[in-house]
Amino acid sequence: MATVALVSRPASVLPKISSSCSSAIQYASSVSTVQQRKLHHALIPKGKGGRSSSSGIAATVFGATGFLGRYVVNRLGRIGSQIIIPHRCDQYDIMYLRPMGDLGQLIFMEWDARDKDSIKRALEHSNVVINLVGREWETRNYRFEDVYVTIPQQIARAAREAGITKFIHMSHLNADITSPSKYLRNKAVGETAVRDEFPDAVIMKPSEMFGREDKFFNHYANMRWFGNAIPLIALGKKTVKQPVHVGDVAKAIINAVRDPDANGKTYALVGPNRYLLHDLVEYIYAVAHRPFMPYPLPRPLYHLASRFFSMSPFEPWITPDKVDRFHTTDMKYPGLPGLEDLGITASTVEQKAIEILRRHRRFRYLEADLNEAKPAKTVSY
Repeated sequence: MATVALVSRPASVLPKISSSCSSAIQYASSVSTVQQRKLHHALIPKGKGGRSSSSGIAATVFGATGFLGRYVVNRLGRIGSQIIIPHRCDQYDIMYLRPMGDLGQLIFMEWDARDKDSIKRALEHSNVVINLVGREWETRNYRFEDVYVTIPQQIARAAREAGITKFIHMSHLNADITSPSKYLRNKAVGETAVRDEFPDAVIMKPSEMFGREDKFFNHYANMRWFGNAIPLIALGKKTVKQPVHVGDVAKAIINAVRDPDANGKTYALVGPNRYLLHDLVEYIYAVAHRPFMPYPLPRPLYHLASRFFSMSPFEPWITPDKVDRFHTTDMKYPGLPGLEDLGITASTVEQKAIEILRRHRRFRYLEADLNEAKPAKTVSY
């Protein structure tokens, strides 16, 4: 029909149509050249800043299936970020992450931590890389050296080679090469390895984190299953802890991603109060309305008992290394920036304890007021 219409038109009209078509073709060709830009559309901020907006962040989150990872993914999804989640588990084990981002914003891909090409594929389209890879026990396939030194080093190298400007690495507040804990010693070596590979890396050093799915508060609360007596080295009166809420650590990571001045800095992320381990565990049992009967257990005997649990083919409840880590006093870093420098007011243990420990209560105490539990004593040393 269009051909018939063109033939029936006067000859004087045909040049006009052909000239307009040629200009349209030229415009289309110019548009197509603009669309072939290197900048991906996910990196262009747009919208009002909510879930269905685009924050301009395309982040690859290694270790997103862990305790801290789910909070980081949730925070990124709430501001409209595109998130690449490398994983080694079954698809059904990560279904809980899917609602955390808008449709098409969460991209899951399998990866092999020992395959360099797999790491490069996971971050080749990102402008932010976050390393949260970690575990609390060793296996035959992955030792602490692999998890906290080799893998972070390879990720940092791949990020630098890909031209990524924002790399965030998760360490630990007590990371120290002289620590009795192999976990903490390798964390310290990993910090140095990452800094050597990626000098502008942002290193986060949180203390023990507490939250709904944590293995700190819940660990001590679950000790009631082995009797009401709670083993603590020196009754926990020689260990000082300054726990931080996992939500605050996730906020700190997001704020560091959006802060261009954060590059190359190391942050010490701690809660607002310091407690003796004895007083902290006593408060845990007070909130749970459970009897608290601590008894001193020498370190060698504690190691012997924990070695029995570490022989489990599944996730061990406790290991000798975890005993040393939990009974290590949290360091102070007055010269390092913290949560306040990232615009975050740290949550206290008393504010968040009930949402973690309510499930450890008996039925009669489910709705008991939190004020019935006396707050734990704080220390300044």
